[in-house]
Amino acid sequence: MNQGKTIVITGASDGIGAAAARRLHRDGHRVVIVGRSPEKTQAVAREIGADHHLADFTRLDEVRKLAADLDAAYPRIDVLANNAGGVFGDRTKTVDGFEMTFQVNHLAPFLLTRLLTGKLIASGASVIQTSSVVGMAPKIDVDDLDFDNGFSPARVYIASKLENILFTRELHRRYHDRGISTAAFYPGDIASSFGTQSDSKIHRFITTNPITRAVLLTTPDKGADQLVRLAEGQPGTDWQSGGYYKKGKPAKRITPQALDAELARRLWDRSEELVA
Repeated sequence: MNQGKTIVITGASDGIGAAAARRLHRDGHRVVIVGRSPEKTQAVAREIGADHHLADFTRLDEVRKLAADLDAAYPRIDVLANNAGGVFGDRTKTVDGFEMTFQVNHLAPFLLTRLLTGKLIASGASVIQTSSVVGMAPKIDVDDLDFDNGFSPARVYIASKLENILFTRELHRRYHDRGISTAAFYPGDIASSFGTQSDSKIHRFITTNPITRAVLLTTPDKGADQLVRLAEGQPGTDWQSGGYYKKGKPAKRITPQALDAELARRLWDRSEELVA
């Protein structure tokens, strides 16, 4: 295991992000906590003695400031863990004009990564995306990433998690030969605050009912296993760049869309247009 990495984790004020931060700190790494809530983010940072930064991914100006602050504060970034995400209810547009789930889960981490690309190349960094199961993902239309047609909370959420995988693959294609390694992973269904505010009655019931949480969901610490393994591991030896991991191994079955290189390229190009 490589010691002493500088590891930036977004969405680290709760759930698997906080669990991973605690474990990586105990293993001797310099962990940087990024979160939206000042109280929760500061609490985790104080607990482990880590630096912290605040950013609300529903505002792209805050993502740009976060990137500038990270670039200025740290001579190198060995791991960028794009872990922040959410599932929301009724269709809501952000101040930037994008559907909220799409922006928080894909567009904001895309922008953060792109703004830090120079430092990530110089650091030989790993970029890790927290994804989900995507077998039922709707068809991705790069001209309607906001789902102006056919919106539902579940459809846009699953689509955004597929976009995480497509981004992982395209980031690998464009930058692996310049030093960046990438991976996406499915952490399992986690018993955290994630999804408790969803307008989906079934999703909200599963994530708030004590019985369903105990039976159907896994703990944040267990869900953090793969994030920790990928962050500490050596790309090319412990895991292969560009891959999508489930239960610690490359996923054997995945929707054909996730393997569509042309779709990944078009998503990247369209994302760059949207954040320009």
